[in-house]
Amino acid sequence: MDILQQYQYLKTLTNGKIHVDGQFVWGSNYTFLVQVKYESVELAAVYKPSRGERPLWDFPPGTLAAREVAAYLTAQSLGWDLVPPTVLRQDGPAGPGSVQLYVDVDQERHYFTFSEEERQRLRPVAVLDVLINNADRKGGHILLASDDHIWLIDHGVCFHWECKLRTVVWDFVGEPIPDHLLSDLQTFLDRFGADPNLQATYAGLLSTTEVEALVTRAERLLTERRFPQPGLGQTHPWPLV
Repeated sequence: MDILQQYQYLKTLTNGKIHVDGQFVWGSNYTFLVQVKYESVELAAVYKPSRGERPLWDFPPGTLAAREVAAYLTAQSLGWDLVPPTVLRQDGPAGPGSVQLYVDVDQERHYFTFSEEERQRLRPVAVLDVLINNADRKGGHILLASDDHIWLIDHGVCFHWECKLRTVVWDFVGEPIPDHLLSDLQTFLDRFGADPNLQATYAGLLSTTEVEALVTRAERLLTERRFPQPGLGQTHPWPLV
């Protein structure tokens, strides 16, 4: 997705009129398929209102939508076009929530149906999940579009300050993280430290403790330079798909 296209999508998702087309039946939180129209552009999108979030004992209520946006922000800051454009809207049909570009994918093409060659492309996904502390990377959250582009969805339970990494992507445990991914991590850290606007954007989405933990995880990855071992306790999401 080029920069101009990205800009147009964000502009429309941020400013467009939202019309609800239907509700997704999967998932534990209320999720709606919507059309967002701004000027001459109309996009299909996924709307997740905060009021439709199922309460979780370990994540503050009403914060999942902001975490969806923070995941998009992080992927973009790394230069990794993995998460569809995502914004926060205060004026959604059911109140504040996240609005994410709907990506047209074959739902049957996901982690558990990938070939070995396709799985070998998931190293950036594994690094991103460690960085954002993804507590729910199911196989069905890693999808391939018709153009073979990898898309990652459903990031509502990420960025906790405690280690809660639960993912299906343990393919690279103990391997060195490729140099180009480490370089992107270093660039991300450098930019975060030097850009007050980026710091302020994160501060509007996550708590101070969560932002500090994000930076610490990035520093640890750069120091250890290897894909981490699974921790103690639950290391896979449930259900797996």
